[in-house]
Amino acid sequence: MKNLLISGLCIFSLVVLTSCAGKTQFRGACSSELSAAKEEASISKAKGFGGTISYTKAAGLITSAVTMQTVENYDACYNQAKKARFYIRESQKGQ
Repeated sequence: MKNLLISGLCIFSLVVLTSCAGKTQFRGACSSELSAAKEEASISKAKGFGGTISYTKAAGLITSAVTMQTVENYDACYNQAKKARFYIRESQKGQ
């Protein structure tokens, strides 16, 4: 019984340490992608109604990415900033 408890604690500790180490993997990518998205959004010129919708989606994704960065969920931050940049390009095309 005691060995089972010790084994369980060791496995739990290993999982916790592994998850903490993985949190910083996307930190730099999140920061650079988010900076690029913010810069592109500030100079973006949305064309037409479709472009305005895409720009609005991009703005929401940037806000969400900043939130993910704040709570140190860097992979979600990176993914949302990347999607935001896609919608910014679409807004410039009017789509």
